Amino acid sequence: MSELDAARTRTAGGIRLHRVSHRYGRGPAAVNALGPVDLEVPPGEFLVLVGASGCGKSTLLRLIAGFEAATEGSIEVSGATPRPGDTAGVVFQQPRLFPWQTVGGNVELALKYAGVPREHRARRREELLTRVGLEGTAARRIWEISGGQQQRVAIARALAAETSLLLLDEPFAALDALTRERLQDDLRRVSVASGRTSVFVTHSADEAAFLGSRIVVLTRRPGRVALDLPVELPRAGVDPDDLRASKEFLDLRREVGRAVKSAAAA
Repeated sequence: MSELDAARTRTAGGIRLHRVSHRYGRGPAAVNALGPVDLEVPPGEFLVLVGASGCGKSTLLRLIAGFEAATEGSIEVSGATPRPGDTAGVVFQQPRLFPWQTVGGNVELALKYAGVPREHRARRREELLTRVGLEGTAARRIWEISGGQQQRVAIARALAAETSLLLLDEPFAALDALTRERLQDDLRRVSVASGRTSVFVTHSADEAAFLGSRIVVLTRRPGRVALDLPVELPRAGVDPDDLRASKEFLDLRREVGRAVKSAAAA
């Protein structure tokens, strides 16, 4: 890695993975889940990890979040070892909201843990709910809103943490196709507005092509980088429906889909 690249990944939100591998278990029963993987992710990039089930995508995300330690190699986020709760805001496949709290209460609790002073939390809560398209819902109970709205609350809660990194592990997988597409549109908009570095895990070539500013396809287990592809599609000032219908998008989706199939079979 050049000195320039190293400097870029030390700034807020930059990610550096050097010869990262991960195994589950020990001895003859050990499972090699990942690696070795080398990646440099500059600040502000929206990186999508895509591949077949079991290829190590979620494992890699957990390592970046600091939830697990790599068996081999090193990981740095903003020039430091990842620490759970401090390194990134994380959105999971299920919203994992607190049902005894209101929509606003869930977000305010995240703001409390992020160290936002009490007197500023209400204003910040409303800003975050508006950002994810949930203005006016702060007083509603979790069971009173749809699954798609619950996932929006989860994204708002992740954005409450004043981290420069957002990690998303198949957050839309359990949603119907229309809700999923709407949330993709919103996440793309929020990503552009926030400028945060993001890492998004998905099975879907379509989702990867739409969301990513860069796409990394992983091989089957143990997951390695099969394709590292920068995306040239515009990220602002374009109608999402027009983008999905464009030849450039359709060509990219086809290329990623073929790469996923090839990597899964290799």
